[in-house]
Amino acid sequence: MSAVMVSPVMVGGSPATDSVPAGFDAQALRGAVHSRLRLTRRGRVVLTALAAVPITVFALSLVLGSGGAAAEMDSPSNVGLSYLTVADGESLWAIAESIAPASDPREVISEIMRLNGLRDSTVQPGQRLALPAVP
Repeated sequence: MSAVMVSPVMVGGSPATDSVPAGFDAQALRGAVHSRLRLTRRGRVVLTALAAVPITVFALSLVLGSGGAAAEMDSPSNVGLSYLTVADGESLWAIAESIAPASDPREVISEIMRLNGLRDSTVQPGQRLALPAVP
């Protein structure tokens, strides 16, 4: 077995020339021990830019990624729309059958829900609904 002995360099005391290996300057070693990381102005700018780039890319992807959903929305023109106030006991199925008897009521209900921003097919008496134009 072999062992390696390391003797520490005295820091803050008198120069420890005895413990410094040959060929090394004791003053230089002491300065290396006391050195600390110092960030220059340019380093702070670079570090800030490197941290800001991923945040900016993420924010832009969220904003630009939602553009497809906004682009698919129909224009808010009222051309071809009629309105109906829901009576007591009426359902979307009954409304769909009355406005488009020849069409599939499920498709008409889906269109009514899309036009009015409804999450489900439940309607309340007195609720005003936009109805699609039926050929």
